[in-house]
Amino acid sequence: MNLEIKILPMFDDNYGFIVRDPLTEKTLTVDPGDPEVILKELERNQWQLDFILNTHHHHDHVGGNALIKSETNCKIIGPVADSHRIPEMDQGVSQGDTVIFGKHKIEIIETPGHTTGHICFHFAGEKIVFVGDTLFAMGCGRLFEGTPAQMWHSLKKISAFPEETKVYCAHEYTLKNGQFALTVEPNNLKLQQRVEEVHSLRNQGKKTIPTTIGLEQETNPFLRADKIKTFSPDAIKSFEIIRGRRNSF
Repeated sequence: MNLEIKILPMFDDNYGFIVRDPLTEKTLTVDPGDPEVILKELERNQWQLDFILNTHHHHDHVGGNALIKSETNCKIIGPVADSHRIPEMDQGVSQGDTVIFGKHKIEIIETPGHTTGHICFHFAGEKIVFVGDTLFAMGCGRLFEGTPAQMWHSLKKISAFPEETKVYCAHEYTLKNGQFALTVEPNNLKLQQRVEEVHSLRNQGKKTIPTTIGLEQETNPFLRADKIKTFSPDAIKSFEIIRGRRNSF
């Protein structure tokens, strides 16, 4: 049986997630910045929480840790590199580690760039990945702590997953990302079509995630920095220039 995934808006543009394995009734939440949103959804469904998964230490991703743990007695798993910065963390994980969730295996992917300790949670068997603030629909995270080279290599790790992999990112930035992407690749027909579709979804108040690896490979300028020769023939330099332009867009 497939995993059940609930996408929960919180704050201005964040998403938190609840993932449920119907077969074993195991339940986890990813990046629960707002504890009330998560706890209300758990109560509404009468679900017991087993895990919190944190991709990185920023407050809008870990702010719910303490209260949720006190209410549910769940286990908190996050990047070992950020063990001193993530509240109430029980288990630190790093590249190559796995977490067992019911009948499912979660692979840990280190993706520094947005922060130095950022990780992603890859359900390889289900072709699902929770990417936090590393990859966005038609975008990527700001480089608050890491280098352009680190972020580029992190994005290439994620983009190597199968094209049909569903990507759950943690912010609703898609429309502005798409508008920016058109300034980088104005003649990309697939990008033009996608931005029109995103406009329609947002006008209806609908979410634009999950996206897929295949869709990002075709329309995300940050994943395409090695194909966009406008700024530099060097992929990392091209990525750095595109990221700098997005910062001021």
